[in-house]
Amino acid sequence: MAEAATTGRAIGLLLYTGALLGVNFPLGKLAAGAGVPPLMWAMVVSAGAVGLMIPALVVQNRFVVPRGQMLRYTAVSGLVTFAAVNGLVFLLIPHVGAGYAGLMFALSPVATLGVTALAGLKTPPRLGVIGIGFGLAGAVVVALTRSGTGGAEGVIWPLLAFAIPVILALGNVYRTLDWPEGAHPAALAVWSHVFALLALAGLQVALTGDLPLHYLRDVPLAVMGQALAAGLTFPAFFALQKAGGPVLLSQIGYVAAAVGLATGTLLLGETYAPLTWAGAAVIAVGIGLTIRAQVAPRPDAGRAATAASRCPA
Repeated sequence: MAEAATTGRAIGLLLYTGALLGVNFPLGKLAAGAGVPPLMWAMVVSAGAVGLMIPALVVQNRFVVPRGQMLRYTAVSGLVTFAAVNGLVFLLIPHVGAGYAGLMFALSPVATLGVTALAGLKTPPRLGVIGIGFGLAGAVVVALTRSGTGGAEGVIWPLLAFAIPVILALGNVYRTLDWPEGAHPAALAVWSHVFALLALAGLQVALTGDLPLHYLRDVPLAVMGQALAAGLTFPAFFALQKAGGPVLLSQIGYVAAAVGLATGTLLLGETYAPLTWAGAAVIAVGIGLTIRAQVAPRPDAGRAATAASRCPA
């Protein structure tokens, strides 16, 4: 019963977190349309997460300063999961296009599955692997039909883009292996974003010599919306990491892609080709198969229960 409750919570967190991440797409488009530099918008995400979660932790008497393993964990998580990935994406998009970069995110669940197996962690059952395959196929269709390949140039930049799913996978698995015992997910989220915010600000200054905060004044509603979404997203993100493991967590990108299509259509008046919607439908099938794999009883669990019932009291 407890395992079923944990599984149900993990599935709920997957859908909730993925949906909130999907909101980032229309907000990011509004910010880009207003000329906000990409690194500055990435800083809004981390600053929003920090600004909203710290008061909540203080009220709940859960605010702690990281030390030892928690300090290492949040520093690595912030630098790898948020700062490094976002910095690499923003570096690559002008050279390979947004569609190609999005395709790299679609490879994250597959890469995470491979790293998880190499690390000796529990992998999904066969139905779950099939679900990941469906999600990948749908995400590829969506990425290619939304923006094409973006005119990828040369060989170096497209090859460098393959570092994105590898970094995401390593981060997903690291956060499972090195989770500090007794640490609250929201506290880990806060300090991870503190380190990410510092790294992003340093990168922005290093690249441009400036922190152009004045751009944010032109889109105050989008800034507030993005900050609120980040504050709601990342406590659930780390809770999903703990409850569902790295492979299930990696599939939030599939949910976010589908939600991004819906919000773009409903809120921004965007239109997509029928093939794009077909890709979204395939993603939905993949998510459904993954959820089915999570809630289905494992054969080994059934055999263990039967053996236990035969044992004398």
